[in-house]
Amino acid sequence: MVFVLDTNKRPLAPCHEAVARKLLKQGKAAIYKRYPFTIILKEIVDNFRPKTPYRLKIDYGSKHTGLAIVRGEEVLWLAQLDHRTDIKERLDKRRAFRRARRKRKTRYRKPRFLNRRRKDGWLPPSLESRVQNIQTWVERLRKICPIEHISYENAKFDTQLMRNPEINGVEYQQGTLQGYEVREYLLEKFGRKCCYCGKEGVPLEIEHIIPKSRGGTDRVDNLCLACHDCNQRKGSKTAEEFGYPHIQEMVKKTLKDASVVNATRWKVYEVLKQSGCEVECGTGARTKMNRIRLGLPKIHYFDACCVGESTPLQLHFKTKEALFIKAKGRGSRSRTNLDKYGFPRGFLARQKFFFGFQTGDMVKAVIPRGKYQGGWFGEVACRKTGSFDIKGKDGKRIAQGINYRYVQVIQRFDGYTYRREGMNIA
Repeated sequence: MVFVLDTNKRPLAPCHEAVARKLLKQGKAAIYKRYPFTIILKEIVDNFRPKTPYRLKIDYGSKHTGLAIVRGEEVLWLAQLDHRTDIKERLDKRRAFRRARRKRKTRYRKPRFLNRRRKDGWLPPSLESRVQNIQTWVERLRKICPIEHISYENAKFDTQLMRNPEINGVEYQQGTLQGYEVREYLLEKFGRKCCYCGKEGVPLEIEHIIPKSRGGTDRVDNLCLACHDCNQRKGSKTAEEFGYPHIQEMVKKTLKDASVVNATRWKVYEVLKQSGCEVECGTGARTKMNRIRLGLPKIHYFDACCVGESTPLQLHFKTKEALFIKAKGRGSRSRTNLDKYGFPRGFLARQKFFFGFQTGDMVKAVIPRGKYQGGWFGEVACRKTGSFDIKGKDGKRIAQGINYRYVQVIQRFDGYTYRREGMNIA
């Protein structure tokens, strides 16, 4: 299905792709946007009111969010929104650079780390990014489709039950370390010996099974005891890489994703309420029940179709593909590339636009001669020399050293990358 706007950019009912192709061929419409594909008519449509209301369904997840636009029993549009997962890592790296820079300057500087004030409802940037992604796409879809209702899976995860399915009653108030200190707990757990070489009667150090530099946490199930020699030889390896897979198996699955959803679910709900649409909340159990009843596979955009009590008894898919949307951000302030040791290895240009293009723009290049003769379509990577590269769907360069004169913008970079894939219904 293709989204349709009138000449005043008011959303109309989506049409079939054959109808859109006919309108474009007759000159009655023009392409307004490629992702999601939208056409704009060259006339005004007055008093348009949809016979059946359009509903946006959202299956919120920490890494991926499913989106679906439904009209009655008809599924018109499907998408999967991939959130950014590198924000925490980038903030840590920026903080390390800042502290190193200040440490190199020996002049006295008054501490300023205790004068920060956080507003009510503050969320860490890594969580706020997920909320803003959903807010952005709700606003974008409402501009190209007459959506009046929203169904949202407001799921809550019991993290203790996920750790221990048999937990009950007062056990919820008794953590892993009840009655112990961390070191005493580890000494008893590992028999007061090094868990790698088995030495006894030597000083033991608390060690991370999965190092913090590799994404490990300070949870007690990620800690073990090691002698000084083993701790030094292990370095930044995991226990499995160090040759002790049975130690690695002691680390329980992280509940980071469940914690992200628990911390942001009501913030997302508030954002959806501010859109002005009627918001329906559904549970994860209802979504699963609807998906099993409809015989759909466990995929994020199919889960979105099954959110809420409004899910009909049967669904008819009017689309054969899903749009995959990946949040990329809008670049970095850093103008210096570093090697793995932290030393500069290259410098980036100060400006963002080159000859009217910026890196990430969707472009079409028609090259008359040479090695890359022919037509190319993809994302552009800009250089200030005017010699551009074009990347394909997989992010690999498919054409290099293309002069900017052969390049034409199809859609400006908006902080997201897109690709279409056919639906997979088992």
